[in-house]
Parts: sequence; C-alpha cells; structure tokens
Amino acid sequence: MVGIIIASHGDFANGIFQSAQMIFGEQENVATCTLMPSESPDDLRAKMQAAIDSFDSQDEILFLVDLWSGTPFNQANALIDGHEDKWAIVTGLNLPMLIEAYGARFTMESAQEIAAYVLEPGREGVKVKPESLDPKKAQAEVKESTQTSFKGAIPEGTVIGDGKIKYVLARIDTRLLHGQVATAWTKSVGPNRIIAVSDRVAKDELRKNMIEQAAPPGVKANVVPVSKMAQVDKDTRFGNTKALLLFETPQDALQAIEMGVSIDTLNLGSMAHSKGKVALTKAVSMDKEDVETFEKLLALGVKIDVRKVPSDSPENFANILKRAKAELNM
Repeated sequence: MVGIIIASHGDFANGIFQSAQMIFGEQENVATCTLMPSESPDDLRAKMQAAIDSFDSQDEILFLVDLWSGTPFNQANALIDGHEDKWAIVTGLNLPMLIEAYGARFTMESAQEIAAYVLEPGREGVKVKPESLDPKKAQAEVKESTQTSFKGAIPEGTVIGDGKIKYVLARIDTRLLHGQVATAWTKSVGPNRIIAVSDRVAKDELRKNMIEQAAPPGVKANVVPVSKMAQVDKDTRFGNTKALLLFETPQDALQAIEMGVSIDTLNLGSMAHSKGKVALTKAVSMDKEDVETFEKLLALGVKIDVRKVPSDSPENFANILKRAKAELNM
C-alpha cells in the first residue's frame, strides 16, 4: 500500500489527519510531520525520514503538503531525490484531497497515479456559497440549463438495462447523508445515486435541500418517502441506477422491505441517543421499538452489518441486541 506523509507548518497536518480519520476511519502507513516554530528544516526532514522508515514499504511514497516552496515541500523535495520514478509530492492539501487519496489506495498501487488522481478533487473542494460569486460556476449552470431544458422525461414503461435498480448499500444512519457517507462509503461502493428514504425528511424542505446539495461530485442525491421508494424499486427506468439507500430509522427500513424493496443486508451506521433509548455502542442507541423492529428484520432474513465506515471491522450485532434486551428489561 502506498505510504502517505502529511506535512505542514504547525499543527495543520495533525488536524486534517484527525478530520479524515473521523470520516474514513483509521489508516495504515500514514504519518503526519509538523514543522513547529522552535524547529529547524533539518528537524522536519528527520521526522519525514523516520515516518518513511516506519512504513511497511518504502517503494511508493506520497507527500501531501500545505504550500509549494514552503519548508515542508522543500524537505520532501530533498527526500524525493533519487526516487522521482515512484514518489510524488502534491501541495495545496485540503480535506477532500486527503480523503480521495485514502480511497484511491484501494485500487491504485502507484504514488504518482494517486498524485495525479487527487488533483481534481482537491480543486473541486474549493467552492463558494452563494454560487453566484463564482463566475465560472454560474456560466456552467446556465450552459447546462440551456442544453438540458428541452430534454423530456423518459416515458413510463421504458426498460433501461435489465430494468432492475441495483442497491450497492442500504444504511441506517440518523444523520442520513454526511461526511462518512459522502466520502468513505460512496468511494467504497460506487453509487451513481444516493436516495434518503424518509417520510419525515421528505416533508422538511430545508433538510431535504441540504441533503440534495451535499451529494459528492458525480452522484445525484434525492429524498423520497417510503412509498415512493417502493415505486422506484419496481420502475424499469432505473435499470442503470446503482443506488445507496439511507434510512433515518430501522422502522423506515422495515417498512420499505415489507413494501417490496429488495434489501438483503442493512449497514447499521448510527442511531442517535434520545430519551427512552439506551446507549449500546459509541454510535448506536436503541429503545424497545427499535429492538422489536430489528427482530422483525432478522426474521425476514435481513443481515445487519454494524460499521461506521468501510475500513471498520463489523461488530457483533447479536451481542448488541442481547445487551439492548437486557438493559431495556425485555
């Protein structure tokens, strides 16, 4: 696996490393190297060399640093001497770039291939709100609107592909679409559409708009009520759709499955604590209704995969359910 060194002036490297860990989970062969006010360039270079030596392999090394021509860049540039055929440096480090680099290591074995790949996500991560402040973005939207305004809807009954929607992930998560989903899970399972399935959120225009706007590049996000999702599941026009489904509650997931949505595994990401619920893990709390719902799901043959991010090891759901029953006196 490609080794990654995150280097910066001050604690920026440590901070962005922690942020990426919250979203993508713990990573092997990644090290942070910081240049503090009392340290010299030689001190930073020694940290970088020690980090390289600590990796499982020194063949492929990617430096992600804050500024071009700054001390972290200069020291990385000195270390890369003699390794120009395999090692690489990318400057202008931001969180989208780092997350994409983590994800790319699953499929790319070359540091230089990853370096080339993360450039565009790093640039796309720089956005502004309102979008009208970005002239290029505004012009692109006008062009897209002009090009697509005359396209009609696909006629009902049309069969696209094999006419069956593909579910690459179905997840229960109180927060629905957030960083871990928009980056780690999307990168891992490769959907082209994220669908939040919730009667309550579908009626909340503010939250609905926030979810639709939070979709990662190249993926469209929608919010639909459960009954609509059941219709989509049978609609042959979605034959080329790879969908990541998000349920706010296990009750919504059960209702969708009972209405015919073809889900055989549910990823349990988080269930927030509230009055009447007991905390079972750092991310999962349940009440009696939740326990009963999960028992119905299990009776239907649905498997429960308890993980926050793809890199986590699955937790034992049977033990979690057993503990819930004990603490809720069921």
